[in-house]
Amino acid sequence: MSKSETAAEPAKVLESPYRSLRTWPVALLLCAMVFCLFVPGLIEDGPSMLWAIKAFGPLLCCMAMLVWWVMFSRARWFERILAPVGLIGAATAVLSLSDISMLRSAALVFTIPLGFAVFAVTIILFQNTLGFPRTLIALVAAALAFSFSLLLKADGMWGDFSMGFKWRWGKTVEENLLVKDPSSPANSSSEGVLSQRPDMELIQAALQKPEWGEFRGGAADNIFHGPFFARNWSSNPPKELWRIPVGPAWSSFVVAGPLLFSQEQRGDKEAVVCYEASSGKVLWISEYLGRFEDDLGGPGPRSTPVLAAGSLFAQGANGSLVRIEPTSGKIVWENDLKQIASRKPPMWGFSASPIVVDSLVITYAGGNEGLGLLAFDIETGKLKWSAASGVQSYSSPQLLTIQEKKLVALTSEVGLQLYEPATGKEVLRYDWTVTGYRACQPHLLSGNRILLPSGMGFGTRLVQLDTSAEPWTAKEVWTTRQLKPDFNDFVIYKDHIYGFDASIFTCIGLEDGARQWKGGRYGKGQVALLAESGLLLIASEDGDLVLVAADPTGHQEVTRIKVFNNKVWNHPVVVGDKLYIRNAEEAVCFQLPVE
Repeated sequence: MSKSETAAEPAKVLESPYRSLRTWPVALLLCAMVFCLFVPGLIEDGPSMLWAIKAFGPLLCCMAMLVWWVMFSRARWFERILAPVGLIGAATAVLSLSDISMLRSAALVFTIPLGFAVFAVTIILFQNTLGFPRTLIALVAAALAFSFSLLLKADGMWGDFSMGFKWRWGKTVEENLLVKDPSSPANSSSEGVLSQRPDMELIQAALQKPEWGEFRGGAADNIFHGPFFARNWSSNPPKELWRIPVGPAWSSFVVAGPLLFSQEQRGDKEAVVCYEASSGKVLWISEYLGRFEDDLGGPGPRSTPVLAAGSLFAQGANGSLVRIEPTSGKIVWENDLKQIASRKPPMWGFSASPIVVDSLVITYAGGNEGLGLLAFDIETGKLKWSAASGVQSYSSPQLLTIQEKKLVALTSEVGLQLYEPATGKEVLRYDWTVTGYRACQPHLLSGNRILLPSGMGFGTRLVQLDTSAEPWTAKEVWTTRQLKPDFNDFVIYKDHIYGFDASIFTCIGLEDGARQWKGGRYGKGQVALLAESGLLLIASEDGDLVLVAADPTGHQEVTRIKVFNNKVWNHPVVVGDKLYIRNAEEAVCFQLPVE
């Protein structure tokens, strides 16, 4: 072969077994993960199931990353096999050593996504590094990211679906409460504990006519009547009278003279606790077995007790319905709603606060086959009647008087139902189906009109009842998407509705549902009305106490103070000039300034 022929042949180049990685798909998955983690909490007009995007979206992105790596990354097959084994092994090892609170939603929205995201970012940065080192560096970085969870314990989610965390080595308030304190009552009912008090006659009279005897008060409107309160808290601030630790719960207070009652979680037992209103001192603790805990709300009861007929009735998140002697804490009877209603606790626990009507205590359990609404004899605890209802509700039965008839109202995912309290006969069923649940209370207005809140993605509707013939019917007057309370209360003052449109406070006209103003980010907080003062008392989700003018012309924040350092979903209670407010860790009593 001649030299010219040899020169004409193309030079042979050895193909490298290493190729730069195809990283644009994983970059898109990282963006999708960020969207799932942060965007759902910012959507003001989304459906109630947005939490599912945040809970499961990041995990789906992680699974998609594995598919990308194995099928489309261009990595060598040795790397394609090694990385998934290393990621899954590291995540499994970390979770096996993590605090138990990190094994559920926290793992889905934090631990696993953090490790996978760091792996993906490292791969993008080192995509042109040849060979095994790029995969090894990414796996080490991911393992370190996973391991950060070893330092944490989950503290439930906030209203925007973001997960709260605390350092693992810190003790919770509940853990500290479980340490026996010889100076406080034993963690059990203490019969006769109040019998020697010199004000026993006052206590007995107050128990018969409590100032604030049930959830949202006797009128079920969360409106407080009392003195005219000062607006300038800078020069005349509320006076903190006492502050005490409490067990976790989203319960409010019941007030009867010198006594306060609320519910708490204490270890493997739910508790009803009686406090001295003037000092916050524990007078008795009545406990019964049961612990419910979910990743959104955390542990503890969701209900508020009801004080009526000289007895205290409380419903636990795990399904216990108890009657308690209010001067001693002695449990008179206990029923298990799980067994009676043939159902497991709902996703976020049994949340209804019971009501007492004549000789019956009525509560919502949401069972099938006519076991939705339940009525029990207050003396014996025996089931007197049951009625069909929806199965997805976190609201409470509510007593209304319409056409001089006492009726029990209930909202659920199917709409609004009215029942005769003595028999459970359904008087009205207004169908307005929502996906998910309802958690807020209906509001009866003059002219046989009912305001029906329906939460995220659906809004609020005013319906007009027709009571001319049985069964009663109702028709829509207006529907607005400008007021979408999730589990946040609203109040009515001078023909206007004040409440939460998702996490932003708003004012809506009662006649047409038109928005008057929207302003003030208070999270998923609660609101009450100080009627004589024309003030809205807002407990913001992040722990502030805020006064806002009940004025339809615009949002006017009057003043605010910081009360708690953790989230607040509990309803505040005002009796006279005393404000009682709590969250899942502390309870505080303020004396409000009066003009």
